[in-house]
Amino acid sequence: MFFEDLEYKGKEIPRTILGYGPFMAELYFGHRSRLYLDDLYNNPQNAANVIIESYDQGVRAINLVNDSKLLEAYDLAVDAGCEMKVIATIGKSDVDYLNPNYEVAKEVDWDEDIDLFSTYDCPIMLVDEFITDAYDWRLTTRMLNRINDTGSLSGLVTAFPSRTTDLLADNLDMDLFDFYMIPLNSLSYMMDINAFNASQRQEFVDRLLALNKKVIATRVLAAGVLKPNEAFSFLKSVDYVDAISIGVAKVEEAREDFELLKEF
Repeated sequence: MFFEDLEYKGKEIPRTILGYGPFMAELYFGHRSRLYLDDLYNNPQNAANVIIESYDQGVRAINLVNDSKLLEAYDLAVDAGCEMKVIATIGKSDVDYLNPNYEVAKEVDWDEDIDLFSTYDCPIMLVDEFITDAYDWRLTTRMLNRINDTGSLSGLVTAFPSRTTDLLADNLDMDLFDFYMIPLNSLSYMMDINAFNASQRQEFVDRLLALNKKVIATRVLAAGVLKPNEAFSFLKSVDYVDAISIGVAKVEEAREDFELLKEF
């Protein structure tokens, strides 16, 4: 399933997306963030090698943000023959993930991001989680309208899939966006759900399905807490996920993880 394309509104969208988390040395990786900073963020060729191996394993989409070193790594991979579709996250800022200042996040130049990614093969642009979860609905509406004007499909990213899901229908025109990227894993790690037992899981799924959006699952490996086999087994058991975003930090990880994913 995950190596087939999702055909939606005239666009072909790969269901497996290479995530940018390790390439950007995101702080939620804990002590590994420092390693990723040295090995990947500050060494775009290393990041490009991971992208190339992911492409060789059949991955045909990558989640990108407007960051010079990340884009350099992607350009190196393109020069090596990688033809990937870009799933762009719009409005990413330098806000501390562990202690976010949402007012600062809203000041990012998201217009520049949209202009940039309009020049890529970019079927989807997603509003960054720190803007979505700031609950400034006027700003979010402006961004979605602007994305839609480019011809790309639009969507939202959230770090709080429970709380944000409850707020969307009452505060946004639900016709403005098609995709919803949420953290999702069997541990409820990095989700705003304390425990993910059967009843809580079903309640959450019911609310999610009521949105009638295409769901992209991210942080499926729980920032490395879950083994890939555990994570993929859980994903195989759900029927409401349309695509997944997976970050890998090494060429060997890309080879092993995506070869394993093909078995599911």
